[in-house]
Amino acid sequence: MAPNAPSPAFDRDDPTDAVLQFPDNRLLIDLCGELDRNLAQIEARLGLTITRRGNMLQLHGEAHARAEATRVLNGLYARLEQGRAVAPGDVDAAIRLAPAPARPPGPEAQPGQLDMFSAEPLEIRTRKKVVEPRTPAQKDYVRQLFRHELVFGLGPAGTGKTYLAVAAAVAMLIDGHVDRIILSRPAVEAGERLGFLPGDMKEKVDPYMQPLYDALNDFLPARQAAKMIEEKQIEIAPLAFMRGRTLANAFVVLDEAQNATTMQMKMFLTRLGEGSRMAVTGDVTQIDLPRGVMSGLVEAERVLRGVEGVGFSRFTSADVVRHPLVARIIEAYERAPRPTDA
Repeated sequence: MAPNAPSPAFDRDDPTDAVLQFPDNRLLIDLCGELDRNLAQIEARLGLTITRRGNMLQLHGEAHARAEATRVLNGLYARLEQGRAVAPGDVDAAIRLAPAPARPPGPEAQPGQLDMFSAEPLEIRTRKKVVEPRTPAQKDYVRQLFRHELVFGLGPAGTGKTYLAVAAAVAMLIDGHVDRIILSRPAVEAGERLGFLPGDMKEKVDPYMQPLYDALNDFLPARQAAKMIEEKQIEIAPLAFMRGRTLANAFVVLDEAQNATTMQMKMFLTRLGEGSRMAVTGDVTQIDLPRGVMSGLVEAERVLRGVEGVGFSRFTSADVVRHPLVARIIEAYERAPRPTDA
């Protein structure tokens, strides 16, 4: 335990109580959260009661709940000591996930942000914010994004696949490792067709691309992002627009790749040019292609598994970093029996 870390002192008068002492009251306020919302979140998830007394927190509950709450609170306090904020998502991640051991960088790692591979915390620095992967799968994914020329992020919604890929793209652009960013999606959504939407081609396509705009705006100031888009340093376009191009010195992200056909996927992957990197993200449980059309993402995983320079990261409901209910929804769908085709 670090010298400044809180140490537990157990209340001998009540075997169901434990007391944690925190030396810095300012950090303790941040640990508890506004109106003690962080403590309430820990209480609800772990099934115990936490009472604040001065610079101490008294934990009342079963031994396993006290031990887990001690781990969570110590970890979050250490995070605050490092100058990093604690948000509800960080509390949820600390509750659900044990800390992963640090892994050294591989010899093929990309320069610029390599210091983030040497020890925890793992971070991606962008113009607007520092992005920290929260789960072991996310950390492995970020490492692969900086190490491999082609990375597949596979898993359910809310696991940060596209968000982290766009963050890595922005970081590499800022550091000068790529000259541009290209963000793409297949224009296929739940049976709707572009031709039935009003407006010109840009107005038809932009709603499908909006999640990519949202991610981008999290990492770059609005004016800078708009200028880069105007100057073609950043392109956001449907997958069909990639045909015939060679994408050199670019970081290319293909989102919702489960909706690319086999031929579209092959076309996209073969656009990779000198000095470029690609991230392909998708969820094979949410394929919107017509019945009988194979997903290019499923086929690519089968064909490219084991190919040198290609990385695969798999996410599960345990990696969901949205509202905790999202993880439970995904788990419920995974448990439910699959209906037979009519």
